[in-house]
Amino acid sequence: MGNETTIEDFVLLGLSRNHNVQIMLFFIFILFYIATLFGNVLIMVTVNADSSLHSPMYFFLSNLSFIDLCYPSVTTPKMLVNLLSKDETISFNGCIAQIFFFHLFACAEIFLLTVMAFDRYIAICNPLRYASIMSRTTCILLVFSCWAGGAVHSIVQTWLMMTLPFCGPNEVDHFFCDILPLLKLACNDTYITGVLIVSNSGLISLVCFILLLVSYICILHSVRHRSAEGKHKALSTCAAHLTVVTIFFGPCIFIYTRPSTTFPLDKSISVFYAIMTPMLNPLIYTLRNTEVKSAMKRILSRKMSVQKT
Repeated sequence: MGNETTIEDFVLLGLSRNHNVQIMLFFIFILFYIATLFGNVLIMVTVNADSSLHSPMYFFLSNLSFIDLCYPSVTTPKMLVNLLSKDETISFNGCIAQIFFFHLFACAEIFLLTVMAFDRYIAICNPLRYASIMSRTTCILLVFSCWAGGAVHSIVQTWLMMTLPFCGPNEVDHFFCDILPLLKLACNDTYITGVLIVSNSGLISLVCFILLLVSYICILHSVRHRSAEGKHKALSTCAAHLTVVTIFFGPCIFIYTRPSTTFPLDKSISVFYAIMTPMLNPLIYTLRNTEVKSAMKRILSRKMSVQKT
């Protein structure tokens, strides 16, 4: 690779070349990033500080918040710097590092969202065996499996990119280094690599999404004969998760199942799963979850009581 790749850095073209638009995007995205950091840290602190939330569902939610803390941090800081700087370059190694960590966190989130759907399926469809099935050990092993699966996926994707030669041009038509925009810059035929990417990224997103849909169909089938109150309680716990899944999986499937074809709209769609979803997750889970809101109020009241004394 060292003999064939002559490019030492790439130029990230970003979302716009208009300076005024770049300034506007900087302020919008820095607010999004601050909200992402604050919201996900708040979820993690609340889940760990309140004993009523020490259950498998909130254990997974806390891990999801940790991923959503790391996930946008791979791409957003560099994008914010580029929006204000005339130097929009990123080193070759930095670009490869972005690909590795971006796909690590993204794939771990895909697997974790699938695990969370499985957790809801067991809780609603098999409540009597829920405690024995979703034990603490099982939950830890499931989360570890999500990270291990994400690591394997990311290593494969990074290796595929490092086998390609890059000899110019070096302008990446994106706001971060991702596989599909870089494929267009490779010096040789990338058809086989594109097929492997579909087999890796595309199929993982599609298969996990289908599993999620099947789990929710089973949940809907299970609660159809319950009382109105039972249906509402069961479905309300799933509504937030289904909203997150739709926002996250839709763009991923749209982009990564067709690597041989790219559209100008792809960059804007990438904003949803790379920036918007990590910010919206805490809002969706807190606004629709009375237990999390109650726990936050209890923690706040305890802190106020301590300050008064």
